[in-house]
Amino acid sequence: MLLQAVPATGALAGRLPKPVRVSFLGGLGEIGRNCACIELEGKLVVLDCGVMFPDPDMPGIDLVLPDLAYLANRAADVEAVVLSHGHEDHVGGLAYLLRDLTVPVYGSDVTLGLARDRVEEAGLGDRATFVEVRDGERRQVGPFDVEFIPVTHSVPHGFATAFHTPQGIILHSGDFKIDLTPVDGRLTDLARLGALASNSGVRLLMADSTNAEEPGFTASERTVGATLLRLFESWAGRRVVVTCFASHIHRVQQVVDVALATGRKVATLGRSMEKNVALARRLGLLDVRDDCFIEVEQVEQMDPGRVCVISTGSQGEPLSALSLMAAGESRWLQLRAGDVVVISAHPIPGNEWAVGRVINGLHRRGVEVVHTGVEPVHVSGHARQGELQTLLSVVRPEWFVPVHGEYRHMVNHARLAQAMGVEADKVVVCEDGDSLVLDDDGIRRCEPVPAGFVYVDGTVGDVSHGVLRDRRVLAEEGVVVVIATVDLHAGEVVSPPEIVTRGWVHAPEAEALLDEASEVVRIALEKALADGAGDHEALRRHARKALGRLVGERTRRRPMIVPVVVTV
Repeated sequence: MLLQAVPATGALAGRLPKPVRVSFLGGLGEIGRNCACIELEGKLVVLDCGVMFPDPDMPGIDLVLPDLAYLANRAADVEAVVLSHGHEDHVGGLAYLLRDLTVPVYGSDVTLGLARDRVEEAGLGDRATFVEVRDGERRQVGPFDVEFIPVTHSVPHGFATAFHTPQGIILHSGDFKIDLTPVDGRLTDLARLGALASNSGVRLLMADSTNAEEPGFTASERTVGATLLRLFESWAGRRVVVTCFASHIHRVQQVVDVALATGRKVATLGRSMEKNVALARRLGLLDVRDDCFIEVEQVEQMDPGRVCVISTGSQGEPLSALSLMAAGESRWLQLRAGDVVVISAHPIPGNEWAVGRVINGLHRRGVEVVHTGVEPVHVSGHARQGELQTLLSVVRPEWFVPVHGEYRHMVNHARLAQAMGVEADKVVVCEDGDSLVLDDDGIRRCEPVPAGFVYVDGTVGDVSHGVLRDRRVLAEEGVVVVIATVDLHAGEVVSPPEIVTRGWVHAPEAEALLDEASEVVRIALEKALADGAGDHEALRRHARKALGRLVGERTRRRPMIVPVVVTV
């Protein structure tokens, strides 16, 4: 998209020349890692700090973070972190950020409750002050006047965030949908968004692009409840397990309501489900009596038709409650033929294989599985094209930047904005690392910021691209280790080099090939010694080159080759 300077007009033309910088550290070009920062007068506010779940080509990686080096290097300038809502792709990286910063964190009660658990688990509870804000509230955060506007999403109490700045209002939609009949009655506040547009005008809109390819409108969350009621009534006498995101309190509420309406007690299974249900009940977001719940240990003794289990594991996570049940390894609940499992979630991109594996495991146990390919037991929490167009028509921004989605999603969102009347040269498609300056002349690009992937393996947050590349080679091609003992003084190889392999060839069936490899390495090392090579690195290099050539010629494979040279 063209990025030329365009003079401000109308009420915007007389503003003082205090530029605002917006930098994107993640979330533009992938699903997850959502993180941006807004800068004014040398001070920064961080908007969200999320994680991304690893792709299948990231072996051994647990999570992927934004590169937070830009924020760590400017720790003294960071005024606060503002959280739009409580999903992991927006708050899951907060604990990693707080290793380098001590700042206040703003968000709704639910968002802070979900984020605080992660922070305290990491032992960083003293690194942040959690500041609860309510719908429609405005807070002065450093040089920023920040307004929190309610939006509907698949986790309670999400916000769109309006930054009132000298360059006009910068509005970030957060993740949202326009649900006219939400379970909790909390609507996306289109009236306030329209008021912002009518009064001061919105200078820049950044909006969720996740469903920008999907026509129409996202169905109301209440439709899931109606589907579940119909299905539960048809499953009289059968035990039912429903799995969904533990943060989806509205979905949990509907499952509980349907279970009680059909004469069932409810048990929760999975650590995060138990914690989030307890949090929601404490905050008054889950409306259910104490006597409606039972302990999961009681389920096996109950009439199957009188119980419903709400479980974690909708994404096929290897050690989740549902995965363990599918494998017959759950210590709490053994599924049997005739049971029903409802997967009330859609796989996050990249998780399809894991979810499919779990579904196959459930079928092997004789369980009936109901998912979105069978019944409408899930609806998205993200706006589709009709809702995105509605937002654009209400807000009428001068400039527009699509955010939160893969590149194709953002391109489609950009086209929607142009169709809704935003001038083509004022629609800017950005990627991770891009920085924009908003001033009296319009928007221009400036120096980019670091925005690469940071891989987390266990407690290590700095797994390099080199380590990941090595893991891919090991996973795809295997490893060949050659161990040779060399007498430097005599200039000879003491004994035939030993070849050890994993994942390249099956050693008992390839003895001739391994013997040939040993001989090739011996010859190469003796020639190197005769030519005067006398240091370990030179000998290792000759061994690797000779073995690599043989491996390539004989097997057309490229395993990792590790030469070990011992000198005597």
